[in-house]
Amino acid sequence: MLSTWENLILGALALLLLFWMQPGIKAALARSKQTPSDWPSVIVPLLMVVMFVLFLIAMV
Repeated sequence: MLSTWENLILGALALLLLFWMQPGIKAALARSKQTPSDWPSVIVPLLMVVMFVLFLIAMV
């Protein structure tokens, strides 16, 4: 278990890290709004894995 002052230091470091990375995060969010969505490249392999797992369960 961490003591109270260690938790406060960790919280302060986390906030400092967020403020330090904020410009990069804002730029990444702005770029992501301009790019086309690519959901089929995520959904198709995910569905194939689910179907394979269901097939394996059905074979038992």
